[in-house]
Amino acid sequence: MINVVVVDDSAFMRKAISTMLEKDPDIKVVATARDGEEGLRTVRKYNPDVVTLDIEMPKMDGLTALRHIMMEMPRPVLMVSSLTTEGAEATLKAMDLGAVDFIPKQLSKVSLDIVKIERDLISKVKSVAKRKMRPIPRIRSAAARRPAAPVRTHAGRPKRDVVVIGVSTGGPPAVQKILSSLPADFPAGIVIAQHMPKAFTGPFASRLNGVSPLKVKEAETGDRLLPGHVFVAPGGSHLIISQKVSRIEIIVTPDPKEALYKPSANVLVSSVANAVGRRALGVILTGMGNDGRDGIRELKGKGGRAIAQSDSSCVVYGMPKAIVDDGLADEIVDIEDMAAAIINNLYL
Repeated sequence: MINVVVVDDSAFMRKAISTMLEKDPDIKVVATARDGEEGLRTVRKYNPDVVTLDIEMPKMDGLTALRHIMMEMPRPVLMVSSLTTEGAEATLKAMDLGAVDFIPKQLSKVSLDIVKIERDLISKVKSVAKRKMRPIPRIRSAAARRPAAPVRTHAGRPKRDVVVIGVSTGGPPAVQKILSSLPADFPAGIVIAQHMPKAFTGPFASRLNGVSPLKVKEAETGDRLLPGHVFVAPGGSHLIISQKVSRIEIIVTPDPKEALYKPSANVLVSSVANAVGRRALGVILTGMGNDGRDGIRELKGKGGRAIAQSDSSCVVYGMPKAIVDDGLADEIVDIEDMAAAIINNLYL
């Protein structure tokens, strides 16, 4: 049985989330709380496997409560987020602080999306429930962390000049760790499909641009993929690339409309495989499901290489596991070492 505590100042939200979760026989909402202070007391008392946590609350807000949870009694926390720019920025901050994912706040009895939200909520809770969370130290000292593999520069031209990243649950901190560790003279362009709503991908790209020496932006049709440039697929659309005579162009498109995820890692990786083939490196990071596996299979068939994030460093070992289990991963790498592995693989 997975025990959950729901923390939200809205009685409607507490009831809605609890009702949805308890439709699954493996989940039990053991308690609810109305603000961050009561939430901390409740988490201490019930020791739940998962916490859902609102951001805007009286007395103590969700970010402050999250800091306390992750320092004192770390466990998987899902943030309840409004699908706005402000909500996105607060949620991305929460994920920096240790939250594993978020669920949308716009829950309505008349919403056509309610069934999908319910399915996603249950799936996220079940996926993250058994993941062991590390305490977040009050002061992040370099000495307290395992040193990352050194990011070495290589002489000569790389064999690969396109990196394609597919990622979902737990992705923002993982992507941020990679991009902040790459050098300004990184010799390839990067395209990213992160499962994320439309309101989130712009702030996500802006946040990455602020911490990385590379140029990061939300992708737009007509952008050119150049070394040292990173494009994040917009939520609700697909990102594909097209090789022209002398340039690689970015295209943002609603098709295929039937894809399970928008943006889809499979759609992006497949387009990369068809556009540049052996010149590409595929990187599959933390996330539920197997999005990216079919695209990586195509990429490998064209002579590209693929890296999977390790189980121990994933929030959810789903998407990387899919390519590992199918024998498609050339390397399995901890997230701390991923930047160095990406650079090394450009020359292999």
